[in-house]
Amino acid sequence: MPDRTMNAISTTEPFAQGGEGGPDREGWPRVLLVEDDGKIAQEVADELESRGFAVRHVQTGPAGLAAALAETFDVMIVDRMLPEMDGLTLIETLRGRQVSSPVLVLSALSAVDDRVSGLKAGGDDYLTKPFAMEELAARLEALMRRPNNTRETMLHVGPLSMDLIERTVTRDGQEIDLLPREFRLLEYLMRRPNQVLTRTMLLEDVWHYRFVPQTNLVDVHIGKLRRKIDEAGAVPLIQSIRGTGFMLRVAE
Repeated sequence: MPDRTMNAISTTEPFAQGGEGGPDREGWPRVLLVEDDGKIAQEVADELESRGFAVRHVQTGPAGLAAALAETFDVMIVDRMLPEMDGLTLIETLRGRQVSSPVLVLSALSAVDDRVSGLKAGGDDYLTKPFAMEELAARLEALMRRPNNTRETMLHVGPLSMDLIERTVTRDGQEIDLLPREFRLLEYLMRRPNQVLTRTMLLEDVWHYRFVPQTNLVDVHIGKLRRKIDEAGAVPLIQSIRGTGFMLRVAE
């Protein structure tokens, strides 16, 4: 599927897909989309519906609050800048009312402080506009795989520590400078320590490929990551498994 980015012109009419007035999609994961830009909302809903989600769309913070309190959703997408009640206030209010559905925050604000405030308000993930539809769908799927009431901000595996909010990594307290793709790759490894991870798994889950091309992409990025993580003299953590893939090996 082509990689599409969303940064569209606004329209005004809300709609329902899989909610009240929409077609019956019993058993589909239910998404509450709180987005005042009708054009973006429609295109997001169309994409998610094609992937088997049922989407309920509202345009304002108060409407999002009413919908989330009246119904149960598997995941919510909340735009940060909403009329009548901003997105962060909406999320804080929902958390105060014990609504625990995972929330993906959408925003044009991309500074670290903006991401931190979104997560501290009760968001579970933060995606900046414009965004790729493939990434939006992948993040929703990842949020729904998490156990309920689990909002991790730090990962600790062996000598490695990863701050998911500040997007920093340290080994034995020494900070390691990683590029965004290297960070995502290491996060995937750290969530699955001592597991053999095939190249196909990495291509599908880190790069979001829906097919397996003939490429050395994974090997190249693993090599770059290994040179940063496993410096000379350090116990090697990223190991190659002959004929299969890779493993982040740490002491149990």
